[in-house]
Amino acid sequence: MTSDPGLPEGQELPAGAEPPDFSVVKIQREGLLEAPGTDFPPHDGLGRVTLSFTVDTGPESPETQKAVRVPPGVSVFDSASWNGIAIDSTCGGHGTCHKCRVRVEGPAPTTRHDVRTFSPDQLDAGWRLACLVPATRDLEVFVPPLTTRPKAATVGVGRQVILRPAVQKRYVELEEPTLADQRSDIVRLLDAITDLAPSPDLHVLRRLPKVLRSADFKVTAVIVDEALIEVEAGDTTGQRHAIAFDLGTTTVVATLLDLTTGTPVAVASMLNKQQPFGGDVISRISATMMDERVLPRLQEAAGATLAELAAQVCREGDVAPESVYEVAVAGNATMVALALGIDPEPIGVAPFVMTTALPPTVLAADLGLALHPRAQAVMFPALGAYVGGDIVSGMLATGMDRDKRTRLFIDVGTNCEIVLSDGDTIVATAAPAGPAFEGGAIRCGMRAAEGAIEVIRLRPDAPTEESSAEPVELQVIGDVAPRGLCGSGLVDAVAELVRVGLLDDSGRFLPEEAAAEVAPGLADRLTQIGQERVFVLHRPSPDADPADCVVLSQRDVRELQFAKAAISTGWSLLLDELGLEHRDVQQVLLAGSFGSYLSPAAAVRIGLVPALPLLRIVSAGNVAGEGAKMALLSLPERAGAQTLVEEVTYVELSDRPDFNERFVEQLGFGKRS
Repeated sequence: MTSDPGLPEGQELPAGAEPPDFSVVKIQREGLLEAPGTDFPPHDGLGRVTLSFTVDTGPESPETQKAVRVPPGVSVFDSASWNGIAIDSTCGGHGTCHKCRVRVEGPAPTTRHDVRTFSPDQLDAGWRLACLVPATRDLEVFVPPLTTRPKAATVGVGRQVILRPAVQKRYVELEEPTLADQRSDIVRLLDAITDLAPSPDLHVLRRLPKVLRSADFKVTAVIVDEALIEVEAGDTTGQRHAIAFDLGTTTVVATLLDLTTGTPVAVASMLNKQQPFGGDVISRISATMMDERVLPRLQEAAGATLAELAAQVCREGDVAPESVYEVAVAGNATMVALALGIDPEPIGVAPFVMTTALPPTVLAADLGLALHPRAQAVMFPALGAYVGGDIVSGMLATGMDRDKRTRLFIDVGTNCEIVLSDGDTIVATAAPAGPAFEGGAIRCGMRAAEGAIEVIRLRPDAPTEESSAEPVELQVIGDVAPRGLCGSGLVDAVAELVRVGLLDDSGRFLPEEAAAEVAPGLADRLTQIGQERVFVLHRPSPDADPADCVVLSQRDVRELQFAKAAISTGWSLLLDELGLEHRDVQQVLLAGSFGSYLSPAAAVRIGLVPALPLLRIVSAGNVAGEGAKMALLSLPERAGAQTLVEEVTYVELSDRPDFNERFVEQLGFGKRS
C-alpha cells in the first residue's frame, strides 16, 4: 500500500495505483473530489452535501432524525459533531479508537481501519468508521446508541486530551470537634484532603462553620487550581461544570462542559450584542475614541452576551449555575480588551500595541456572569494586536506545534489571521480582508441567516430539449426565497463566473457580445443598475426590475478581489519567510464560522488558498471554541497555550516593502504557479 499526502489520515491507495490527479487545472476542467476505491461519480468540491442522520437513542427512546448540510469533504464524524449529533469516539475522530461506528446507505470508501474493525458481512452492509468517511455526496447515516463516553468531545478539528481540569472536588467525612480535639474548622478540613494543599479564601471561611454543622461534617471541598473556593454539604463530586466561550466579533458561542466526563452538556450561540457599535473591531475601537461613554457600554454589551449564553446552556443542560466553577474565553485582542473594560485605542492606531498580551485571570462575576460567585475566568494569551487569543486557541486545538507536516491555518473573516508551520518553525500574520466575507460592502450582502444564498451553480449553455435545467441553481439557508448573499455565496458566485468565463482574469464582466458567445444560457442575466454592471442571481418574478433582484455587482467582485488578495498575499509572504513553495503545503485548515462553510474548490479557483489537491483543504470548524474547551479540560493543554505563544514568530505585513507589489499581483483570477 502507498500513501498520498493529499488523502485523509488512514486512507491509502492500492499497491501500484497512481494517486488521483487533483491538480487545479483538472479541478477546473472536470471537477473532482472523491476518496479512492469508490464507484460513484466524483464531487466537484463546490456547494454542499446533505447528510441525513438517523440516531438510535436506546430502547427507551424513539429514534431521532436530523438532516445537515456541510461542505464536501468533511468527514461524517465532524459533520455530526458540528451539528450536535453524538457519535462514539475516544480519540476525537482520528481513526485510532475504532469506536465511531455508523452504517452508511450506498457505496462508501473502505479503509484498512474499517477492514480491521468490521467483518466482511458488516462491510457489505455499509458499516464504516465515521471519521474516515468523507461526505462527498448526499448520504443516509444510521448512528447506533452510545456505548462509551469520550474524554473530550470535539467540535471541528481537535485532539484528544488528558482529562485533568483545574476544578477538583473532594468529599470528606470529618470527625466532629471535641474538647480533646479543638483544631479549627479549616485545619480539620484541610487535614482530611491528603492529595492537595489548597488555600481557602474569605468566602469559604464565612460559610464554613454553618455548612460543616448543618451537614454533620460530611462535605465536599471545591478546589480550583490551588484555591479552596467552596465547601458544599454532602457529596456533590458528580456536579462539576465549566463553560468555554468563543468570544467572536460577530458571533459568540458557549459550550457547557461536564468536567467529570469531559463531555459537552449544551451548546448555544448568538450575535454579539456589541453589533450596534459596528460590525468589525476597527469600528468599535473608533466608537470608543469618539465618545468616552462608549467603552463601558461595550463592556456591558459583552457581559450581557456572555451572561445570556451562560444562562441558556445551564438551562438547556439542567445544570445549576452555582455548579459552574470556571470559564475560558477565547477572543481576539480587541474583544477581550472590551470585555475587561480596557481601553482598546492603542490596538487601533500605529504601532498597534496591546495593553497586555496575557490578560489576567478574573472572577467570572467581573465579566457579568451569574455563576458560582468565586468562579474564575481564564483568558488566552495573544500573539499580537491582530492575532489574538482566539487564534492561539485554534492553534492549540489543531496541534500546530505538534504536527511535523507543513500546515497552513487560515481564519477567514474581516481580519484574517494566518499561521504557517513547517513542522519546526511557526510564523503568523494578520491580513485586513475587510467586511466582504460578512456581507458588508456587498450590494445584496447579508449575514449567513435564513434567506441568504450560500451555494451557487451556473450552467453556461442555453437550455435544449434534452436539458431544461435552470441556468442558475441556488441553495438558500432555510430553504426559503433568497433575500441576499452571504460570504460563502459571494465566493461561490465569483468562482462560478470565473469558471464559466463571464469574469475575465482581471475580474471584469465580459462585454455583452462576448458573454453571449461564452455563456449563451447566462448572458441575459448580465445587465446594469444605473451605470454599474450586475449579474442577476435571483429574480422574484420573470419581469422583475434588476434593482429588485438579488444581484452580484462589479463593485462586489472588486470587494472580494481586495479581500482575497490581502489573504493570499499574507500566506504567500509567510511561505517566503520559511523558504517554501505553495506545493509544499500538506494541509490547509479553514477555520472560523465562515471558513468552515467555504467550498474548497471555489476557494482554490479564485486564489483565496493555494492551488492544492482539494482533499488537503480541511474545514476545521470552531477551533477557537475547541481550544477553550481543551484549556478547561486539561491543565497541561492550558500551559501549552502559553508555550505556543513563545514559539510563534509574528510577521507584520505593513513592514514588508514588497507588500503592495505582491498585493497587486494577487488581485487577478488568472492561473498561478
